[in-house]
Amino acid sequence: MKSLYKLVALAGVSIFAASCADKSRPNYQYFPNMYQSVAYETYSESAAFNNGKEGQLPAEGSIKRGFEPYDFENTPEGLLLAKANNKSPLDSLSQADKDKGTQLFGIYCAVCHGEKGDGQSNLVKREKFLGVPSYTDRDITEGSVFHVITYGLNSMGSHANQLTQHERWLVANHVLELKGELSK
Repeated sequence: MKSLYKLVALAGVSIFAASCADKSRPNYQYFPNMYQSVAYETYSESAAFNNGKEGQLPAEGSIKRGFEPYDFENTPEGLLLAKANNKSPLDSLSQADKDKGTQLFGIYCAVCHGEKGDGQSNLVKREKFLGVPSYTDRDITEGSVFHVITYGLNSMGSHANQLTQHERWLVANHVLELKGELSK
């Protein structure tokens, strides 16, 4: 009789244990955030700061690493000031620097301005772009060329994201060399 009670008790405990199992919900978990972490949007505001944005803005007046400020504004007046006052920080260029300027001009500028700077590129000949000026027609200085490469002008867009300041000065130097060759 004792064994019958034991069998009934064992059957009752196993039925009770089986009835508590729910396959649609997991059992209790210790430290559930380790198993299912909270998903955060990468650039979302955070409640960790007072107003949600305070800690996410750079300090006032700070400059990001590697950035060199450019003092002339993107206005016609800024272009005139750059033309008159902006001078190249590159004192003397080695042949490697001149070759680099020629290469960069070929990559970024010759598509529209032509290899010689005469405004006769394949795009102009095929009438994809019209009105690309020849450098002989323009009164340009190294400062104005650098300014236009930095901000763009008319149909030409800015190349500041593609070229560093040093590379823009190399291209400006090459443009002035092309202008001198075209004026001969």
